[in-house]
Amino acid sequence: MTKIVLDDAELPKYWYNIIPDLPKPLPEPKEPGDGVSRMEFLERVMIKECLKQEFSNERWVAIPNELIELYLHVGRPRPLYRAERLERRLGLSKVKIFYKREDLSPPGSHKLNTALAQAYYAKKEGKEKLVTETGAGQWGTALAYAAKLLGLDCEVFWVRNVYEWKKQRRILMKLYGANVHASPSDITEVGRKYLKKDPNHPGSLSIAIAEGLEYASKQDNATYALGSVLNHVLMHQTIIGLEAIEQFKKIDTFPDLVISCLGGGSNFGGIALPFIREKLVSKREIEFLAVQSEAAPNLVKGKYEYDFADVAGQTPLLKMYTLGHNSEFKEIKGDGLRYHAAAPIISLLREEGIIRAKYYPINEKEVFEAAKIFLESEGWLVAAESAYAVRGCIDEALKLEKQNKESVILMNISGHGFLDLDAYAEKLNLN
Repeated sequence: MTKIVLDDAELPKYWYNIIPDLPKPLPEPKEPGDGVSRMEFLERVMIKECLKQEFSNERWVAIPNELIELYLHVGRPRPLYRAERLERRLGLSKVKIFYKREDLSPPGSHKLNTALAQAYYAKKEGKEKLVTETGAGQWGTALAYAAKLLGLDCEVFWVRNVYEWKKQRRILMKLYGANVHASPSDITEVGRKYLKKDPNHPGSLSIAIAEGLEYASKQDNATYALGSVLNHVLMHQTIIGLEAIEQFKKIDTFPDLVISCLGGGSNFGGIALPFIREKLVSKREIEFLAVQSEAAPNLVKGKYEYDFADVAGQTPLLKMYTLGHNSEFKEIKGDGLRYHAAAPIISLLREEGIIRAKYYPINEKEVFEAAKIFLESEGWLVAAESAYAVRGCIDEALKLEKQNKESVILMNISGHGFLDLDAYAEKLNLN
């Protein structure tokens, strides 16, 4: 069987919160000791139900019925595929490869899983506008769509260098009704500070977060929605892995290795955390690999310490693998991986040796070549970020095959690449 599907009735009714099952307590956020309370700031600008979920010790959090209906509307449950053609292309006989199709959402990525949840809760709290950041653009697109579905306005601060070359994705966000600003922008104090230093500043995700937080804090009808890193975001994304577990049950098999790309951690957490529960609670033998870019290899070269999530220091200090919130990173096409820190949950699991990580060179040639192999064999054009997962999967599969080791690999395809064609043309010399 090459395609494993779930019926609508089999859609998970609960998100999984890994916090009660972690091998040690998750370090709590800290105040930096100067200025205003960062926790009180977050309580003012963020969605209250999401902050409640952020600190919840409840293992299974019920998905509201109205949200289940929205998940069904946007095409969940999503299929799991066996990559038989890729296996043949690679000459595999011992290794089986499966991939989860998060690229099939209307805006084109896994980000919609939490975008719908955050928009739903914001609407219930009487908010009229969602404010956010975006790096590669998938999160901004997903939140713009979710906002439109729920009758909310949407303001997006988009990392400038990506804003400038992803014109078609910018059009899609605007079609969904979002106001989109190149970050750093001239409408926030944070943005003006960086533009003064460099009028052509390429921007970064932590600058865009800082701008969004500042902007949201100055409007009574607005609330801030974050696309990655925080606990509640990863929890909303676990619907990916929970579906995959049920799909593997249908074919009486189970992965030995789970692979995904990682910037802040939302898509990696979404596919991996339910399987990590199988390792921690059910004692299954499973490995986990996070694939990163040399531009920002936070899990590989970062330090496990307290740091801010944004350049302006508006958030509480979070214990994470971090390269430093003031770091400046070289531009890459897989911009969703260009973030200074990994999610606190992912960072703790890395510190405990449950997750391993690797990175690929900043020129991205290897990852785009892998994505081309995947396109030629499986037929799907993946996002630049997902190309990292494909590269990691191919390399691990070939290594396991060489070891004559029977293995099952699961990777997450976090988004489609139809709006990344310019990047493919550049990296593969197709112009």
